[in-house]
Amino acid sequence: MRYADDTLLGFVGPRAEAEDIKRRLAQFLRDDLKLELSEDKTLITHARTGAARFLGYELTVQHGDHMHHRGNRTVNGTIGLRVPKTVIKAKCARYLQRGKPAHRTRLVNHDDHTIIATYGAEYRGIVQYYLPAGDVWRLSRLRWVMETSMLKTLALKHRSAVSKMARKYRTSIDTQHGKRRCFEARIEREGRAPLVARFGGIPLKRQKTAVPIDRSPAPAVARKELINRLLAGRCEVCSGSVDVQVHHVRKLADLNQAGQSRKNTWTKIMVKRRRKTLIVCADCHHQIHSGNSAALTQ
Repeated sequence: MRYADDTLLGFVGPRAEAEDIKRRLAQFLRDDLKLELSEDKTLITHARTGAARFLGYELTVQHGDHMHHRGNRTVNGTIGLRVPKTVIKAKCARYLQRGKPAHRTRLVNHDDHTIIATYGAEYRGIVQYYLPAGDVWRLSRLRWVMETSMLKTLALKHRSAVSKMARKYRTSIDTQHGKRRCFEARIEREGRAPLVARFGGIPLKRQKTAVPIDRSPAPAVARKELINRLLAGRCEVCSGSVDVQVHHVRKLADLNQAGQSRKNTWTKIMVKRRRKTLIVCADCHHQIHSGNSAALTQ
Protein backbone atom coordinates (compact mmCIF):
# COMPACT_ATOMS: atom_id res chain seq x y z
CA MET A 1 0.00 0.00 0.00
CA ARG A 2 1.23 3.47 -0.85
CA TYR A 3 -0.01 6.95 -0.05
CA ALA A 4 2.25 9.85 -1.11
CA ASP A 5 5.66 8.94 0.36
CA ASP A 6 4.27 6.48 2.94
CA THR A 7 4.48 2.83 1.88
CA LEU A 8 3.53 -0.40 3.63
CA LEU A 9 4.94 -3.68 2.30
CA GLY A 10 3.52 -6.99 3.48
CA PHE A 11 4.90 -10.44 2.65
CA VAL A 12 5.14 -13.96 4.02
CA GLY A 13 8.68 -15.07 4.87
CA PRO A 14 11.47 -15.12 7.46
CA ARG A 15 12.88 -11.98 9.08
CA ALA A 16 16.21 -12.46 7.28
CA GLU A 17 14.44 -12.10 3.95
CA ALA A 18 12.67 -8.96 5.19
CA GLU A 19 15.99 -7.38 6.18
CA ASP A 20 17.46 -8.27 2.78
CA ILE A 21 14.51 -6.60 1.00
CA LYS A 22 14.95 -3.52 3.15
CA ARG A 23 18.67 -3.37 2.30
CA ARG A 24 18.00 -3.72 -1.44
CA LEU A 25 15.30 -1.04 -1.35
CA ALA A 26 17.64 1.36 0.45
CA GLN A 27 20.35 0.70 -2.13
CA PHE A 28 17.96 1.28 -5.05
CA LEU A 29 16.68 4.55 -3.59
CA ARG A 30 20.21 5.76 -2.87
CA ASP A 31 21.85 4.78 -6.19
CA ASP A 32 19.02 5.35 -8.68
CA LEU A 33 16.80 8.02 -7.12
CA LYS A 34 19.35 9.79 -4.89
CA LEU A 35 17.06 9.36 -1.86
CA GLU A 36 17.87 8.21 1.63
CA LEU A 37 15.71 5.66 3.46
CA SER A 38 14.95 6.81 7.01
CA GLU A 39 16.25 4.16 9.39
CA ASP A 40 14.11 5.51 12.27
CA LYS A 41 10.83 5.31 10.32
CA THR A 42 11.49 2.14 8.30
CA LEU A 43 10.60 -0.70 10.64
CA ILE A 44 10.14 -4.45 10.31
CA THR A 45 7.15 -5.64 12.33
CA HIS A 46 5.67 -9.09 12.81
CA ALA A 47 2.04 -8.84 11.75
CA ARG A 48 0.72 -11.21 14.42
CA THR A 49 2.69 -10.17 17.48
CA GLY A 50 3.09 -6.48 16.65
CA ALA A 51 1.38 -3.68 14.76
CA ALA A 52 2.59 -1.54 11.87
CA ARG A 53 1.86 2.22 11.88
CA PHE A 54 0.43 3.52 8.62
CA LEU A 55 -1.45 6.79 8.05
CA GLY A 56 -2.31 7.17 11.73
CA TYR A 57 -3.60 3.59 12.11
CA GLU A 58 -2.15 0.47 13.64
CA LEU A 59 -2.39 -2.48 11.22
CA THR A 60 -2.17 -6.03 12.47
CA VAL A 61 -3.14 -9.54 11.39
CA GLN A 62 -5.92 -10.84 13.63
CA HIS A 63 -6.07 -14.29 15.18
CA GLY A 64 -8.83 -15.72 17.33
CA ASP A 65 -9.79 -19.40 17.29
CA HIS A 66 -12.74 -18.68 19.56
CA MET A 67 -14.41 -16.48 16.94
CA HIS A 68 -16.07 -18.63 14.32
CA HIS A 69 -19.22 -18.77 12.22
CA ARG A 70 -20.73 -21.95 10.82
CA GLY A 71 -17.58 -23.85 11.58
CA ASN A 72 -15.23 -21.31 9.96
CA ARG A 73 -12.77 -19.17 11.89
CA THR A 74 -13.80 -15.78 10.52
CA VAL A 75 -11.08 -13.68 12.13
CA ASN A 76 -7.88 -15.63 11.53
CA GLY A 77 -5.65 -14.05 8.92
CA THR A 78 -7.74 -10.92 8.39
CA ILE A 79 -6.26 -7.42 8.61
CA GLY A 80 -7.33 -5.41 11.63
CA LEU A 81 -7.29 -1.64 12.05
CA ARG A 82 -6.74 -0.11 15.48
CA VAL A 83 -6.62 3.37 16.94
CA PRO A 84 -3.12 3.93 18.40
CA LYS A 85 -3.14 4.82 22.09
CA THR A 86 -0.50 7.47 21.41
CA VAL A 87 -2.90 9.19 19.00
CA ILE A 88 -5.65 9.32 21.62
CA LYS A 89 -3.21 10.71 24.18
CA ALA A 90 -1.95 13.36 21.74
CA LYS A 91 -5.46 14.43 20.72
CA CYS A 92 -6.55 14.72 24.37
CA ALA A 93 -3.49 16.78 25.32
CA ARG A 94 -4.84 19.80 23.46
CA TYR A 95 -7.76 20.05 25.89
CA LEU A 96 -5.92 19.24 29.11
CA GLN A 97 -4.10 21.30 31.70
CA ARG A 98 -2.27 19.51 34.50
CA GLY A 99 -3.90 16.29 33.45
CA LYS A 100 -7.49 17.58 33.66
CA PRO A 101 -9.89 18.97 31.01
CA ALA A 102 -9.68 22.76 30.92
CA HIS A 103 -11.42 25.65 29.18
CA ARG A 104 -9.98 27.23 26.04
CA THR A 105 -9.43 30.92 26.62
CA ARG A 106 -9.35 31.90 22.95
CA LEU A 107 -12.95 30.72 22.52
CA VAL A 108 -14.47 32.44 25.56
CA ASN A 109 -15.36 35.65 23.71
CA HIS A 110 -17.20 33.80 20.93
CA ASP A 111 -20.93 33.12 21.07
CA ASP A 112 -22.25 29.76 22.28
CA HIS A 113 -23.08 28.56 18.77
CA THR A 114 -19.47 29.12 17.61
CA ILE A 115 -18.00 27.41 20.69
CA ILE A 116 -20.11 24.26 20.26
CA ALA A 117 -19.58 24.27 16.48
CA THR A 118 -15.79 24.47 16.90
CA TYR A 119 -15.63 21.58 19.37
CA GLY A 120 -18.10 19.61 17.26
CA ALA A 121 -16.08 20.02 14.05
CA GLU A 122 -12.84 18.98 15.75
CA TYR A 123 -14.41 15.93 17.37
CA ARG A 124 -16.28 14.90 14.24
CA GLY A 125 -13.15 15.11 12.09
CA ILE A 126 -11.20 12.76 14.38
CA VAL A 127 -14.02 10.23 14.87
CA GLN A 128 -14.95 10.02 11.19
CA TYR A 129 -11.34 9.27 10.28
CA TYR A 130 -11.15 6.33 12.70
CA LEU A 131 -14.63 4.81 12.16
CA PRO A 132 -13.18 1.85 10.16
CA ALA A 133 -11.08 0.83 13.20
CA GLY A 134 -12.21 -2.17 15.21
CA ASP A 135 -11.60 -0.39 18.51
CA VAL A 136 -13.02 3.02 17.64
CA TRP A 137 -14.80 2.83 21.01
CA ARG A 138 -11.49 3.86 22.60
CA LEU A 139 -12.26 7.42 21.44
CA SER A 140 -14.81 7.64 24.27
CA ARG A 141 -11.95 9.00 26.38
CA LEU A 142 -11.42 11.81 23.85
CA ARG A 143 -15.15 12.52 23.76
CA TRP A 144 -15.29 12.94 27.55
CA VAL A 145 -12.23 15.21 27.61
CA MET A 146 -13.51 17.44 24.79
CA GLU A 147 -17.03 17.54 26.22
CA THR A 148 -15.80 18.63 29.64
CA SER A 149 -13.49 21.23 28.11
CA MET A 150 -16.37 22.63 26.02
CA LEU A 151 -18.71 22.86 29.02
CA LYS A 152 -15.99 24.56 31.10
CA THR A 153 -15.48 27.10 28.29
CA LEU A 154 -19.22 27.85 28.21
CA ALA A 155 -19.36 28.03 32.01
CA LEU A 156 -16.49 30.53 32.09
CA LYS A 157 -18.16 32.65 29.43
CA HIS A 158 -21.44 32.86 31.35
CA ARG A 159 -19.87 32.75 34.81
CA SER A 160 -22.00 29.72 35.54
CA ALA A 161 -21.56 26.07 36.50
CA VAL A 162 -20.65 23.20 34.21
CA SER A 163 -23.78 21.28 35.26
CA LYS A 164 -26.01 24.22 34.29
CA MET A 165 -24.40 24.47 30.85
CA ALA A 166 -24.85 20.72 30.37
CA ARG A 167 -28.56 20.91 31.23
CA LYS A 168 -29.06 23.89 28.95
CA TYR A 169 -27.58 22.38 25.78
CA ARG A 170 -28.04 18.61 26.29
CA THR A 171 -30.34 16.86 23.85
CA SER A 172 -30.63 13.55 22.01
CA ILE A 173 -30.79 12.69 18.32
CA ASP A 174 -31.75 9.61 16.30
CA THR A 175 -28.92 7.63 14.69
CA GLN A 176 -28.67 4.28 12.93
CA HIS A 177 -27.76 2.77 16.31
CA GLY A 178 -30.65 4.39 18.19
CA LYS A 179 -30.80 7.60 20.19
CA ARG A 180 -27.53 9.22 21.17
CA ARG A 181 -26.85 12.08 23.56
CA CYS A 182 -25.27 15.25 22.23
CA PHE A 183 -25.05 18.99 22.89
CA GLU A 184 -26.76 21.41 20.56
CA ALA A 185 -27.04 25.18 20.07
CA ARG A 186 -29.54 26.77 17.68
CA ILE A 187 -29.84 30.18 16.11
CA GLU A 188 -33.38 30.78 14.87
CA ARG A 189 -33.74 32.72 11.62
CA GLU A 190 -36.94 34.23 10.33
CA GLY A 191 -38.06 32.61 7.11
CA ARG A 192 -35.05 30.27 6.98
CA ALA A 193 -33.90 27.07 8.61
CA PRO A 194 -32.16 27.57 11.96
CA LEU A 195 -28.39 27.34 12.28
CA VAL A 196 -27.56 24.24 14.32
CA ALA A 197 -24.22 23.52 16.00
CA ARG A 198 -23.80 20.06 17.49
CA PHE A 199 -21.18 18.23 19.52
CA GLY A 200 -21.28 14.45 19.82
CA GLY A 201 -24.10 12.18 18.76
CA ILE A 202 -21.78 9.94 16.70
CA PRO A 203 -21.99 6.24 17.69
CA LEU A 204 -18.50 4.92 18.42
CA LYS A 205 -19.15 1.69 16.56
CA ARG A 206 -17.07 0.29 13.72
CA GLN A 207 -18.33 1.03 10.23
CA LYS A 208 -16.65 -1.25 7.71
CA THR A 209 -17.77 0.79 4.72
CA ALA A 210 -16.85 4.18 6.20
CA VAL A 211 -14.49 6.28 4.09
CA PRO A 212 -11.81 8.00 6.20
CA ILE A 213 -11.96 11.77 5.80
CA ASP A 214 -8.57 13.27 6.58
CA ARG A 215 -9.65 16.88 6.85
CA SER A 216 -8.52 19.36 9.45
CA PRO A 217 -11.46 21.27 10.96
CA ALA A 218 -11.60 24.95 10.10
CA PRO A 219 -10.42 27.17 12.98
CA ALA A 220 -12.87 29.50 14.62
CA VAL A 221 -13.26 32.69 12.64
CA ALA A 222 -12.16 36.02 14.03
CA ARG A 223 -14.64 37.66 16.33
CA LYS A 224 -17.20 39.82 14.46
CA GLU A 225 -19.69 40.58 17.20
CA LEU A 226 -19.23 44.37 17.06
CA ILE A 227 -19.67 44.39 13.28
CA ASN A 228 -22.87 42.34 13.53
CA ARG A 229 -24.26 44.69 16.19
CA LEU A 230 -23.53 47.68 13.99
CA LEU A 231 -25.13 46.07 10.95
CA ALA A 232 -28.26 45.38 12.99
CA GLY A 233 -28.75 49.18 13.08
CA ARG A 234 -30.59 49.23 16.40
CA CYS A 235 -29.92 51.37 19.46
CA GLU A 236 -29.28 49.08 22.42
CA VAL A 237 -30.70 51.66 24.86
CA CYS A 238 -33.91 52.97 23.28
CA SER A 239 -34.26 50.47 20.38
CA GLY A 240 -34.22 53.32 17.87
CA SER A 241 -32.76 52.85 14.40
CA VAL A 242 -31.64 56.36 13.38
CA ASP A 243 -27.93 57.07 12.85
CA VAL A 244 -26.48 54.40 15.17
CA GLN A 245 -23.03 54.98 16.64
CA VAL A 246 -20.62 53.25 19.04
CA HIS A 247 -20.08 54.48 22.59
CA HIS A 248 -16.84 53.19 24.12
CA VAL A 249 -15.41 53.25 27.65
CA ARG A 250 -11.79 52.68 28.64
CA LYS A 251 -12.54 49.87 31.09
CA LEU A 252 -15.61 48.37 32.72
CA ALA A 253 -14.29 49.08 36.20
CA ASP A 254 -14.97 52.80 35.61
CA LEU A 255 -18.70 52.06 35.35
CA ASN A 256 -18.82 50.71 38.90
CA GLN A 257 -17.42 53.89 40.40
CA ALA A 258 -19.80 56.12 42.34
CA GLY A 259 -22.61 53.63 41.78
CA GLN A 260 -23.09 54.50 38.11
CA SER A 261 -24.23 50.98 37.20
CA ARG A 262 -27.22 51.37 39.58
CA LYS A 263 -28.39 54.67 38.05
CA ASN A 264 -28.27 54.65 34.26
CA THR A 265 -29.76 52.27 31.74
CA TRP A 266 -26.71 52.37 29.47
CA THR A 267 -24.27 51.52 32.26
CA LYS A 268 -26.46 48.64 33.41
CA ILE A 269 -26.47 47.22 29.88
CA MET A 270 -22.67 47.44 29.51
CA VAL A 271 -22.03 45.89 32.93
CA LYS A 272 -24.49 43.07 32.32
CA ARG A 273 -22.99 42.24 28.91
CA ARG A 274 -19.42 42.78 30.09
CA ARG A 275 -18.74 44.85 26.99
CA LYS A 276 -16.83 48.14 26.70
CA THR A 277 -18.87 49.11 23.64
CA LEU A 278 -22.52 50.06 23.25
CA ILE A 279 -24.45 50.65 20.02
CA VAL A 280 -26.57 53.77 20.49
CA CYS A 281 -28.45 56.25 18.35
CA ALA A 282 -27.19 59.82 17.94
CA ASP A 283 -29.66 61.24 20.48
CA CYS A 284 -28.73 58.72 23.22
CA HIS A 285 -25.03 59.17 22.45
CA HIS A 286 -25.34 62.95 22.87
CA GLN A 287 -27.17 62.56 26.20
CA ILE A 288 -24.49 60.18 27.52
CA HIS A 289 -21.65 62.61 26.77
CA SER A 290 -23.59 65.69 27.85
CA GLY A 291 -24.11 64.20 31.27
CA ASN A 292 -27.90 64.22 30.96
CA SER A 293 -28.36 60.91 32.72
CA ALA A 294 -31.96 61.60 33.68
CA ALA A 295 -33.20 60.81 30.19
CA LEU A 296 -31.43 57.46 30.29
CA THR A 297 -32.45 56.42 33.80
CA GLN A 298 -34.86 53.61 34.52
